[in-house]
Amino acid sequence: MPATTAVAFSSLLFIVTFLLVSTIVLNKIYPILSGYASSNAKRTSFNYPSSRLSVQRINAVTFSTTLALAAILAELILCEISNTIDPLARRLAFHFTVSLLLLVLVIIIPSLQIQSVISAAGWEFTGKSKGRLRIAWVLQSVITVVWLVAFWWTGDHLLGKTSSADEAKPQGQSLSEACLSRVGIFGISLMGLLSGFASVSAAWQNIFARHQSVTEADVARKATGLEATNDMLAAKQSRLRALERKMSDVSQDKNFLQKAVGSIRGNADQTEFRSLEIEIKGLETMASSLSASYNMLQTRLHQQNRSKSFTGRSYLVSTYAFSLFCLYRIFTALYSTLRRSVHFSRSSPTSSSNP
Repeated sequence: MPATTAVAFSSLLFIVTFLLVSTIVLNKIYPILSGYASSNAKRTSFNYPSSRLSVQRINAVTFSTTLALAAILAELILCEISNTIDPLARRLAFHFTVSLLLLVLVIIIPSLQIQSVISAAGWEFTGKSKGRLRIAWVLQSVITVVWLVAFWWTGDHLLGKTSSADEAKPQGQSLSEACLSRVGIFGISLMGLLSGFASVSAAWQNIFARHQSVTEADVARKATGLEATNDMLAAKQSRLRALERKMSDVSQDKNFLQKAVGSIRGNADQTEFRSLEIEIKGLETMASSLSASYNMLQTRLHQQNRSKSFTGRSYLVSTYAFSLFCLYRIFTALYSTLRRSVHFSRSSPTSSSNP
């Protein structure tokens, strides 16, 4: 009984960490990263239907759960190094955290990504069209199964386990351990790819690429276009809200027969409502593009002004030094790879001896 109490008391730290990190990420960090916080200020009832909100909520909960589990894993590593907290509680928390992380990383996050791709292609998972609904869920299931098979088979290939060597595979390896080894291999491979891409990108951006100089007039012109687009978007949204209220008041005064005839024939308000929705979507896309371009011009102008100061020159020297180091590492890696391949081709037997 005392051991159970000690384990429960020691596990409170991990539970509090999970609740604290997940709450902060869910309410503060995720809305900023997803852009939902800025759009929430201009939110209206027609922009965010209930199905959209449920998908948004699932994504937010998944994101916050992943970061909270990662925080618990880092906390467990620190506790293991410092030998604090009850060992049994650490072991139980480690198995539980790793199992949940594997579930999220291997199944839940890929499934959500596959669902977003299918939805972007025009297949709806909710609605009245049962045929398209069934096709969407069938596509979701098939692509998820293909992903799991590819994940398992590619992991076997990267781990150097062929079908002929399957019999030599240790029998004590559990499913979670096998998935963990594959996630580790994928993580190491992606880290290598990202570091290689960063090395090439740093050298290209700092040495070879030539950026056009940006003036304050360019920034002001882009700001004027962004402001005009936002004003037009606000006017369209205001007109759409007024039209929505008008249609709601009119529909309350109509009987069932008038509503049925109006839904078949349509009217000018419904046509204007649909056209306004299309225009608002186009203006939102244009405003997002102009905002990104405006921020990029502002950043480039700030970098130009900073490069004229002592701090900016010191920063430029450090970036050029890092780019030269990246080029040096690229050429040394290429040289060692070529040398190893040439050495292997020379040392390989060219003729076989008869027994």
